[in-house]
Amino acid sequence: MFQTQILQYLRQHGFQRMDTRTVMFDMDGVLFDSMPNHSRSWNLTMEHFGFHLSESEAYMHEGRTGASTINILSNRERGHDATPEEIEEIYGYKSMLFNACPPAEPMQGANDVIAKVKASGLTPVLVTGSGQRSLLDKINLSYPNVFSPEHLVTAFDVVHGKPDPEPYRMGLKKGGHLHPYQSIIIENAPLGVEAGVAAGVFTIAVNTGPLPDHILLDAGANLLFHSMQELATHWDSLYAALVDTQA
Repeated sequence: MFQTQILQYLRQHGFQRMDTRTVMFDMDGVLFDSMPNHSRSWNLTMEHFGFHLSESEAYMHEGRTGASTINILSNRERGHDATPEEIEEIYGYKSMLFNACPPAEPMQGANDVIAKVKASGLTPVLVTGSGQRSLLDKINLSYPNVFSPEHLVTAFDVVHGKPDPEPYRMGLKKGGHLHPYQSIIIENAPLGVEAGVAAGVFTIAVNTGPLPDHILLDAGANLLFHSMQELATHWDSLYAALVDTQA
């Protein structure tokens, strides 16, 4: 069912076969239904500091580090980067607003996907642009014994956030110094998809937000599902297709 997309990926990158060892998960919008809180917090924060960032545009920046998002707005509206002190103040304000939001619930279907990933003998790896301790702590509460500390990539582990491939290249390193064809990525944001594609990894988009499908497909997603539950439903067929290419 999914062999066509997998074979296209292999041909595109010049790989002979898949050898899947890990699955790299984004966090916001994949494991947690947290993007509405993020987008609203960014919107209010930028208004507070005299910038303009709509809630819908915030979805387009999902996956960037906070500093990168702030500097994009600063350059667009002031013509220069924000100072380190401004970045700390702005991101601190955004974090305060975000932490005051109702707690983000685990994404429906995410536990089912993780269960199937682990049953397939694959290692889950978390790759997020977030540096907010509240959500990172919540990972261990909502998904206990899933992501070991050595399999977490956060904003503290990289210099360049998504759409740069560095976060997913770091995920490959933390997953066991893997080649790109030894992992797959589950993402919900166009910048995250771009990062995965740039890292050379088979990238699955799960469209859990308000963006039209074509934005994720145009970013280079190899497959697209409309929910984590839909991905869980099709996981067995997908994994069988991945295994078939390992022969």
